[in-house]
Amino acid sequence: DPYRVLGVGRSSSQADIKKAYKRLAREWHPDKNKDPGAEDRFIQISKAYEILSNEEKRANFDRYGDAGESQVYHQHQHRQFHHFHEGFYFDESFFHFPFNSERRDTSDEKYLLHFSHYINEIVPDSFKKPYLIKITSDWCFSCIHIEPVWKEVAQELEALGVGIGVVHAGYERRLAHHLGAHSTPSLLGLINGKVTFFHNAVVRENLRQFVENLLPGNLVEKITDKNYVRFLSNWKKENKPHVLLFDHMPVVPLLYKLTAFAYRDYLSFGYVYVGLRGTEELSSQYNINVYTPTMMIFKEHINKPADVVQARDMRKQLIDDFLSQNKFLVVARLTNQRLFQELCPVKKSHRQRKHCVVLLTGEGEKFAEAYEAFLSFAVANTKDTLKFVHIYNDRQPEFADALLMDDEKYRGKSAVVILERRNNAGKISYKTLEEAWQGSKEDSFILLDLLDQLRTDPGLLSLETVLADLNDELAPMFLIRWFYSTLDYISDCWDSLFHSNWREMMPLLSLLFSALFILFGTVIVQAFSDSSDTRDSPPSEKEETATKTEKNDTSFSKESNSRIPKRGFVEVTELTDINYNSNLVRLRPGHINVVLILSNSTKTVLLQKFALEVYTFTGSSSLHFSFLSLDKHREWLEYLLEFAQDAAPIPNQYDKHFLERDYTGYVLALNGHKKYFCLFKPHRSGDEGALGEDYDSSLHTEARGKSSCSPGSRSIKNKLHKLSFWLERLLEGSLQRFYIPSWPALD
Repeated sequence: DPYRVLGVGRSSSQADIKKAYKRLAREWHPDKNKDPGAEDRFIQISKAYEILSNEEKRANFDRYGDAGESQVYHQHQHRQFHHFHEGFYFDESFFHFPFNSERRDTSDEKYLLHFSHYINEIVPDSFKKPYLIKITSDWCFSCIHIEPVWKEVAQELEALGVGIGVVHAGYERRLAHHLGAHSTPSLLGLINGKVTFFHNAVVRENLRQFVENLLPGNLVEKITDKNYVRFLSNWKKENKPHVLLFDHMPVVPLLYKLTAFAYRDYLSFGYVYVGLRGTEELSSQYNINVYTPTMMIFKEHINKPADVVQARDMRKQLIDDFLSQNKFLVVARLTNQRLFQELCPVKKSHRQRKHCVVLLTGEGEKFAEAYEAFLSFAVANTKDTLKFVHIYNDRQPEFADALLMDDEKYRGKSAVVILERRNNAGKISYKTLEEAWQGSKEDSFILLDLLDQLRTDPGLLSLETVLADLNDELAPMFLIRWFYSTLDYISDCWDSLFHSNWREMMPLLSLLFSALFILFGTVIVQAFSDSSDTRDSPPSEKEETATKTEKNDTSFSKESNSRIPKRGFVEVTELTDINYNSNLVRLRPGHINVVLILSNSTKTVLLQKFALEVYTFTGSSSLHFSFLSLDKHREWLEYLLEFAQDAAPIPNQYDKHFLERDYTGYVLALNGHKKYFCLFKPHRSGDEGALGEDYDSSLHTEARGKSSCSPGSRSIKNKLHKLSFWLERLLEGSLQRFYIPSWPALD
């Protein structure tokens, strides 16, 4: 009853319901309330609020005693049925299906997950054991179909150490969406925080194989007579005890793989199939009973196991108890901060004092004798309140310097320090043996005497210091971590592609197609741009009447006058031999220098008219404006025009007046990068040549049947008439281009 769960009456308002829900949710939230039943209570509170906060569900509950749609459906069908068949009656229980949440199988209740529980507990725990999670919902026929198999497999795998979870998509939509489950039923595995969906038939063998495939493939090494010595000898390199399981099964049991995954940070695992030829020497050396599963753990000495357990039925609890007592070497090497914190925990009270005896030594044969003596001392004096560890000075220099303070008498020698951690910030109290540790009997007696005094006098550790965190010596290199992360990501994408959860794949596909679109779009645009650069525009002539020409001239004159700049100015620089390279030869790709040709006598008038014509184009960052003095550089201009390379040469360059031609008023658009230029020639009355590709049509006197006009007969100011139209066509790319092999020097 949701009213009873929230403690409100049937006439309570939404504000009262919401207030009661917030109070109870804070009280019973699993993260704050450690009561074993807090999670179930919190789920009941959430369900009750979901019903009462929805007016439709609340009305259904008040009317039928059920908040779901099942009662509405039954009532609707009941009325419709009686409408056609007044003489019949069926008990509703005849149509009972266990779809509704109130009638669900209670075996799933203990596995139910909610979002905060999943994020805060399940995901971190997935680094110790894999999880098998079922996504279910009400009114799900397929969920009922797989229920018997699920119940059997969940019970079996849970006993082996697999975590089991159930997500009800109706009540935990946020969690279902977070997991990527968009349909029910869905089965998925969770390991190391990574979600993998199950895509095969729901049978016991497939589910067991699915869980086994979630585990890394290198957890357990197959051991024979040929490689057992190498395997057990790796204890020093890996800084871990090594575990051997002897069994008569040809494949490694799933229980053993799950155990290896849970303890992979502490132990290395090997499996010996005793029925295989090539393991006789191994079984004989350690007196193995081939008919009983045997687990041995080896530490610093590979000839004799440190601990052994035998049982016909190796259960998870037995293995956990055995391994948890043998997680560390007798004298473990401190290779990272986590190991230091576990072996040397912080003092919690005077009765729970734990001291660490640290051997600060070096690598190599020089320090072997001192280490062996320390190991023998540790084996003989191991207690619950004492932990023996060692550390390499050259690998953890900050740790060694903080304890030895760079004392000369310890340089190049081993030293022993007794310490006690005071807090998690690195503060310790300690005492260092007065002399360097040589491993002699005298050194052992001195150390034993100090440890005996420490039992009765904790103040013996009189020195204090703060230690920095230890370096992680066994951490993989950044490139290796990046490589494996990339492989995991590619594997995830590949798996998602073939077992398509397309909703999750949409962002990746969108990114992929966007990149391809941009790439091909850029290539196509570049191809068209290059083709337009290399093609010549065909010559065209516009036949217009004289009246139309006069109108155009008149209208354009008005436009020119209206474009007189009132603010700002046009920057026009002179093209000289000093700035020639920067303004032309080395001009950036896509940039064009528009150069006006003038003489000293026409300089002022032409520059004023040029500024008026080009003012509207000064906003383009790709256009630069310059002028060239004809009196100084006439040879450069004639050289440029004479040797212009193009399939359609500039017309009328080789007539009899070539050396006498007046070039004032000519405008060149120079593209320094692609080595071409476009040419504007002064406008003549009734001539449209300055706008088309035939720039000097006034000189075609024979072809047009018109009389030529001498340069001196037209106004200097009108030479740049319609230059703005020409510039528009320049920007459109429709002007004829004249290519040259290289730019001549400007002397």
